[in-house]
Amino acid sequence: MKATDIKSCYIGPEISPEQFVPEHFFLYIGKGLIHGYDGHRNYTLQSGEYCIVRRNKLARYNKERENGEFEKVVIVFDKIFLRSFFEKHPVTLPEFTSPEAFVLLPKDQLIDHFIQSLMPYYSGFGKIDPQFADLKREELLLILLKQNPQLAAALFNDRDVPDKINLEAFMNRNFKFNVSIERFAFLTGRSISSFKRDFEKTFHNTPGKWLTQKRLEEAHFLLSKKSQKPIDIYLDLGFEDLSHFSYAFKRQFGINPTELVQK
Repeated sequence: MKATDIKSCYIGPEISPEQFVPEHFFLYIGKGLIHGYDGHRNYTLQSGEYCIVRRNKLARYNKERENGEFEKVVIVFDKIFLRSFFEKHPVTLPEFTSPEAFVLLPKDQLIDHFIQSLMPYYSGFGKIDPQFADLKREELLLILLKQNPQLAAALFNDRDVPDKINLEAFMNRNFKFNVSIERFAFLTGRSISSFKRDFEKTFHNTPGKWLTQKRLEEAHFLLSKKSQKPIDIYLDLGFEDLSHFSYAFKRQFGINPTELVQK
């Protein structure tokens, strides 16, 4: 049996599908590809590859089917589980300063064997038997830390509340993410009131108006200079639907985005 025989499954507490990552999780690609982005760089994971996606980060990924199929394994390392794990298995916490959300891991035979070991516990409905879920999560984390000791800092040494950081640099790097103002405030180490106050001082605009304008300016560039299509860019620029994007674009520039592409 190959590792790719595992069907898509999820182990651990459910986490929100939004572009803010509330808990660390392990992501394994069984079939297909995943293209990820975290504001710093683009990533591609192919069949048999895996990574850690870190909490308190902005990240999004799009799946690409392979021969009509896509399968993945997601195993969540939430704070409660990690606290319990650390009490049982104290580990050294080396320095880890990377700002990236995706921690790509080298391929290792132990991980392939672990993925195969999930099959007997797999219900066929995307879940592993709850009686064994924490045991399998513990087993996986022991393997990961044995092969990649530097992961300990990424998983155990991060703060519950981010430090206060440079607002201008952060927003210019992450304006494309479709998350709430409250999330942006949290990630920059501010209360919502101090975020709005600092934002006004920095950008001389409200967060909502600035985000819309910044996204539309980027859209205009992609349409007019890169010949991209509205349907291919609106989600990646933080708009929830194509009709809202088209309406906002016409109100800003006086023409429909499709007209700009046709010129």
